[in-house]
Amino acid sequence: MNIGGINLRWLGHSGFLIQNSKTIYIDPFKINEGLPKADLILITHGHYDHCSFEDMGKIVQDGTRIIMTADSQSKVARFQVPIRMEVISPGQELDLGFVKISSLSAYNIDKPFHPKEEGLVGYLIKINEVIIYHAGDTDLIPEMQKLTGYNQQDKKFIALLPVGGRFTMSAEEAFEAAKIIKPTIAIPIHWGSIIGSIKDAEEFKELCKTEGINVEILEKE
Repeated sequence: MNIGGINLRWLGHSGFLIQNSKTIYIDPFKINEGLPKADLILITHGHYDHCSFEDMGKIVQDGTRIIMTADSQSKVARFQVPIRMEVISPGQELDLGFVKISSLSAYNIDKPFHPKEEGLVGYLIKINEVIIYHAGDTDLIPEMQKLTGYNQQDKKFIALLPVGGRFTMSAEEAFEAAKIIKPTIAIPIHWGSIIGSIKDAEEFKELCKTEGINVEILEKE
């Protein structure tokens, strides 16, 4: 998908590749060989399906910058390639020149898998006039109210929302999140691998139609 000159590719589960002048990955997991090397990798938390040492090893190069949560640090530190590591927690902002990044809370409310105190994050990624929100492994949380102002006429606001249930929001809960966030385009994630199926993505799309929210179900690349 090309949005505002930015190429956005779903790599399966919660993994994404974002490209313009730089190459940015989010939570690469079970990715194909031969993908372009990373300038920047963003890790939402340390669980194996989000912080995969094997998959990051396919794309790191000298100087790759990896921004991660504290629970990911022990894995990332194993690389022999000279990389740049940076630990982030919810509520931080980084200006890297080619991209601005804000970290937001991501946690479960009624499930034990992602406690708030563990400091998991979602990311708000700002490149020129495009803003991409990767929610991470989260439920519908009050902090999402802070995102309501990003859907502006002169900007594209893309929301990547988990729909698989059990560990994250279900399709119905993601729909409620989309109603709050009001993105230009919502893309369902966290399905088709460990948990969740195309039916969850399609249910999310059908629910969003009732509110006029544009949903794109991407094919895994």
